[in-house]
Amino acid sequence: MNESIRNLEPTRLWNNFADLNAVPRASKKEEQVIEFIKKFGNNLGLETFEDEVRNVIIRKPATLGMENRKGIVLQSHLDMVHQKNNDKVFDFATQGIEMYVDGDWVKASGTTLGADNGLGVATIMAILESKDIAHPAIDALFTIDEETGMTGAMGLKGGLLKGEILLNLDTEEDNEIGVGCAGGVDVTASKNYSPQSVPKNAIGYKIIVKGLQGGHSGMEIQLGLANANKIMNRILIATNQYCYVSSILGGSLRNAIPRESNAQIVVVNESKFMTAFEKIKTDLLDEYHPIESQMIVSIEKLQKVPETIISFECQHSFLKAVAGAHNGVFRMSPAINNLVETSNNVAKIILDKGLIKIDCLTRSSVESSKENMVSSLRSVFELAGFEVNLSGDYPGWAPNMDSAILKVLDSLYEKINGEKAHVAACHAGLECGILGTNYPKMDMISFGPTIKGAHSPDERASISSTQKFWNFLKAILKEIPLK
Repeated sequence: MNESIRNLEPTRLWNNFADLNAVPRASKKEEQVIEFIKKFGNNLGLETFEDEVRNVIIRKPATLGMENRKGIVLQSHLDMVHQKNNDKVFDFATQGIEMYVDGDWVKASGTTLGADNGLGVATIMAILESKDIAHPAIDALFTIDEETGMTGAMGLKGGLLKGEILLNLDTEEDNEIGVGCAGGVDVTASKNYSPQSVPKNAIGYKIIVKGLQGGHSGMEIQLGLANANKIMNRILIATNQYCYVSSILGGSLRNAIPRESNAQIVVVNESKFMTAFEKIKTDLLDEYHPIESQMIVSIEKLQKVPETIISFECQHSFLKAVAGAHNGVFRMSPAINNLVETSNNVAKIILDKGLIKIDCLTRSSVESSKENMVSSLRSVFELAGFEVNLSGDYPGWAPNMDSAILKVLDSLYEKINGEKAHVAACHAGLECGILGTNYPKMDMISFGPTIKGAHSPDERASISSTQKFWNFLKAILKEIPLK
């Protein structure tokens, strides 16, 4: 299946991507891909090393005639989001991604593709191994753990990189030049409860929400996609009088819009419960049909009734807390048209065995607005008796419209494509802002090929866009400013 990928143009890039996608590379489990990249650099005879947190750096000297240009840092992250459809039998720890070509798209069979940011990594590999592409001195920076904490970027020490210009290859629209991004913080609400005995003659049911689009909780938060945790909560509120919750598992990764949620419940009045369930099911399907036509809300009777439930009082406060927790766009930027300034993703909910845990990811390009969003969430959760903890706080990247490298990219894009590029900040959490804390004088820019559906099994990469991006990058390398 992956052989069709190797015949695509540019072949050097796509072959590297196929090789990379044969290597497991989950966030915080990058051991194999780190060794893969180090072996790649060493086999080329290039200076290759790890830093203290296991980012990999490969250095390549300038090609003949380019020695007087400013040195550059080509940067992408090694890890990928591991998501799969529930009916897909797949082990990310041992299997390579199963790719195929569908028209102009490269897709994966039932899993994430890893084009985010694997295409960036493969592109840098292609430049490093090239013998016919003009470029200045290169520091190739492959960071770890971008998707679940950005600990690679956070741990990179100042003074290690020699380049003066950073080209981040993690933007997902080929007509966009990124000049800024949002910062973020994880908000975790947790609460212990005392499991209760199940009422006599209760009937066990499992409620299932699935088939949602999901996607990137930064780049696609403005689309109004359904959040499986919020959908499940509305079902449970609508049927609250007639059932008790035993367990809930909804969502997975903090930076992915939740696609699925499962809840085990016990029903004490079956006829009234089913009437309420069917009504809320119909309402939800009608409400979201224009954007979530594949959404499934179903229920099945359990062969064995759950052994414990949450108390009605605790269930009541939990459901109200989730209902009150903001999800989606919180504020649009008043400074940049159509840019989401602040948002929150109610990413994962676990209720089981005496513990309720709610994971959120708050993003914002304005620090005070991020703090306001966090304050709102904290207020709702603490009023319901939850303990709230913050972690993984990282800064945004402030736009510099006077950037010298921006002028190069802006001019080249119009010259090559006959139209102006879209110069913009994005609502995703790029690593540029973090890297800039230890390299404040580095001129930074972000661009990349078109990727759709990142962080979901619908992820796909445009073949024609990747060719366009490759040609653009080669032109940029020739036009890096003089020292």
